[in-house]
Amino acid sequence: MTEDLSPAERYAAARVRAAEEATELAPFRGMYDFELDPFQIEACQALEAGKGVLVAAPTGSGKTIVGEFAVHLALQQGRKCFYTTPIKALSNQKYADLVKRYGAEKVGLLTGDNSVNAGAPVVVMTTEVLRNMLYAGSQALLGLGYVVMDEVHYLSDRFRGAVWEEVIIHLPQSVTLVSLSATVSNAEEFGDWLDTVRGDTEVIVSEHRPVPLWQHVLAGRRMYDLFEESTDHGGRGGSRREVNPDLLRMARQENQNTYNPRDRRRGRMVREADRERERRSRSRVWTPSRAEVIARLDAEGLLPAITFIFSRAGCEAAVQQCLYAGLRLNPEDARQTVRDIVEERTASIPREDLHVLGYYEWLEGLERGIAAHHAGMLPTFKEVVEELFVRGLVKAVFATETLALGINMPARSVVLEKLVKWNGEQHADITPGEYTQLTGRAGRRGIDVEGHAVVLWQRAMDPGALAGLAGTRTYPLRSSFRPSYNMAVNLVQQFGRHRSRELLETSFAQFQADKSVVGIAKQVQKNEEGIAGYREGMTCHLGDFEEYARLRRDLKDRETELAKQGAAQRRVAAADSLERLKPGDVIHVPTGKFAGLALVLDPGLPAGRANGYRGFEMHDGPRPLVLTAERQVKRLASIDFPVPVEPLDRMRIPKSFNARSPQSRRDLASALRTKAGHIVPERHRKQRAAAADDREIARLRTELRAHPCHGCDEREDHARWAERYHRLQRDTRQLERRIEGRTNTIARTFDRIYALLTELDYLRGDKATEHGKRLARLYGELDLLASECLRAGVWEGLNPAELAACVSALVFEARQADDAVTPKVPSGKAKDALGEMIHIWGRLDALEEDFKINQTEGVGQREPDLGFAWAAYQWASGRGLDDVLRDAEMPAGDFVRWCKQVIDVLGQIAAAAPGEGSTVTKNARKAIDAVRRGVVAYSSVG
Repeated sequence: MTEDLSPAERYAAARVRAAEEATELAPFRGMYDFELDPFQIEACQALEAGKGVLVAAPTGSGKTIVGEFAVHLALQQGRKCFYTTPIKALSNQKYADLVKRYGAEKVGLLTGDNSVNAGAPVVVMTTEVLRNMLYAGSQALLGLGYVVMDEVHYLSDRFRGAVWEEVIIHLPQSVTLVSLSATVSNAEEFGDWLDTVRGDTEVIVSEHRPVPLWQHVLAGRRMYDLFEESTDHGGRGGSRREVNPDLLRMARQENQNTYNPRDRRRGRMVREADRERERRSRSRVWTPSRAEVIARLDAEGLLPAITFIFSRAGCEAAVQQCLYAGLRLNPEDARQTVRDIVEERTASIPREDLHVLGYYEWLEGLERGIAAHHAGMLPTFKEVVEELFVRGLVKAVFATETLALGINMPARSVVLEKLVKWNGEQHADITPGEYTQLTGRAGRRGIDVEGHAVVLWQRAMDPGALAGLAGTRTYPLRSSFRPSYNMAVNLVQQFGRHRSRELLETSFAQFQADKSVVGIAKQVQKNEEGIAGYREGMTCHLGDFEEYARLRRDLKDRETELAKQGAAQRRVAAADSLERLKPGDVIHVPTGKFAGLALVLDPGLPAGRANGYRGFEMHDGPRPLVLTAERQVKRLASIDFPVPVEPLDRMRIPKSFNARSPQSRRDLASALRTKAGHIVPERHRKQRAAAADDREIARLRTELRAHPCHGCDEREDHARWAERYHRLQRDTRQLERRIEGRTNTIARTFDRIYALLTELDYLRGDKATEHGKRLARLYGELDLLASECLRAGVWEGLNPAELAACVSALVFEARQADDAVTPKVPSGKAKDALGEMIHIWGRLDALEEDFKINQTEGVGQREPDLGFAWAAYQWASGRGLDDVLRDAEMPAGDFVRWCKQVIDVLGQIAAAAPGEGSTVTKNARKAIDAVRRGVVAYSSVG
């Protein structure tokens, strides 16, 4: 091609090549055996020009290349680079990658568990470690030139997201920031904020997938393309996105063949398995079993695959189903390789623990090329699964969605069983952002020509809605930043109150709130124009119609108020009747999901907390624990009793009754039906309405009839305009309050926290007291509670195991609240200390209410959870893993994770505890050693 150029053009091209070769990017590009993508080159050039960069690109597109270029620049310039990641697994993986490239002497690792070569010029760390360094003014920050924040979209995380913003705000201005994010729809907005707080920042957005993604629906024996091949190349190519007409036709036919799940056979509900068999017998379309899906993918050359199942138990069950089906995805030589790798990686695990951990069943699955991957697994087991999958020795992984946010584990195919998941409160449809994140794993760069996303057919599925989910690129980054007690003390200690307030107002949360105010202000202006028009429309020639409309509203409001008072009185009467209930009372639950005959097991009064039942607050009123005639043990609420309840009869509850035993529940429910099944409860009689005798209502009605506008022929037309006028005026006032509420929201929250900390003598003016300096070293959700416990000497005199049990209450949160079972706690001093912790929390909770600090806004102290105290105590006391896991009823992975968090907080307490005369520091260190043993010690990832 150069022969076709003129001498001048050849000279200009040579000048460009020479200029490129003179940059640091040229030798860096030579370190890779593939050409860099345009977005990677653009980002690297911006970095070399001294700018910060925000790179938003799909999973697997290679955005970490930009982070590695920052490492390269730091080493060439003789400066430091910190590479931060959201989770320890990613830190470990990135550390291994950088050691391979630059050598162990130049790369360090800092996580909550590990400290390797911390003084190296390149250090990989979790984001929290860097945040703690910034607050402590660590010497390690000297000479820092670059910080790479991998997976920066984690700042949306409502539990940990604030840490990312803290780091971005507090990093010295001399540090160049490299932010790497998944594809987000408001990257420009995030870039604008970075530009404001960090200076010149280049935003580079790439939506190009290096490996094209084909989307499918697997129904019965047929795999349908989601999009028509000719128009969209599997969902990636063309501008028009037409849903496959064959898929639409099939969905229409199947969804018309409705099946009534309440069909009865021999007087009982048809079991789900029977219904599935019946569906298959009369239809060519069904939801394939997990084993069928893997066999189908294997036959079509679409393995390795990750199947996302939004349940840990579902992942384990899927592996067992594939094993029972006789699936073998590995040849004999690969099976031996797998066994060798597994035995090498698990050699440090004591043999007596292997059976407890389900090692042999896990190994059998691995040898066949099948595995689960979820947070409940032992970290060592997860690491082995990851390694074998990347090496092609595990070909089918069943995983929860946490894998999509974690380590680099791409596959040829991704399977989604369902498009609905439990979000902690309810079953909800997955969002377009979650769909993009999950399917982003499909297609391995440099290995696969194309990736495949397969959604399993489910009854009532709408292909159009699925296409909308697959085609939407809306994944907005929303700040979850909220000031905490620890943050407030650290800020005031470093910058004083006024400067701290200013710093918080530079957060992304406030930036987004301020931007949203502009649109609201425009709406207020528009509403005010509408109000003027409505005022004109309601003008009446007989008199002041605005005054007449006000009388009508006052009448309506008074009638509503009386109706509410009547309802409140009925609730009080119902609550009084509930307080009179005793264990053994037979009652009739009047309404709700559990309406019908029930036996009171515990009346659930506030004092009932002493009986061990938890899960309700004093202001909720009585919450009786009952056994229904259908054998269910449930804690009822006041909403289930709109009218007073009276005992129909009494029964003796056997001392041997166990609410967790199905047999025990069945026997007592049978006795309940026999004893009281024939009793018909009395119907509650309605009382005369209060409005009939109310003097205020009578007065308003008289004034209304005497008003001149009451006789207007167009009265109701005027009234409609008046109603619109009033509604728009009310809406406008709400918008004005929203503007007021969104302006300086973060700073106002900080002011309330500052006031509370001043009240408790943690802060005095612009200074932190001794108590404040202690709080500054305690990070975590219950930072203030931990500090108050140290201050009150609650943990003095506890032995290491007892201290571990108490500290567990600061970190543990049950996955699902179980209000019918009392958590077991150690006796003696530990029990007293845990009780005192609850008492201190109650005092802090009341204080937060006084200072208007609201937990629903992500600020404040939740109640300590005692659910892990017994397990932590047993483990720290030296009990065996088998005994501890059996008593805790908890997967090994969860147990290890909670133990790691207990160790982390014990370390903070050891550093923060008062020195002279205190036993806490010494026993906290002993407790760390007691907990860090066995499975906890040999699990390298937390």
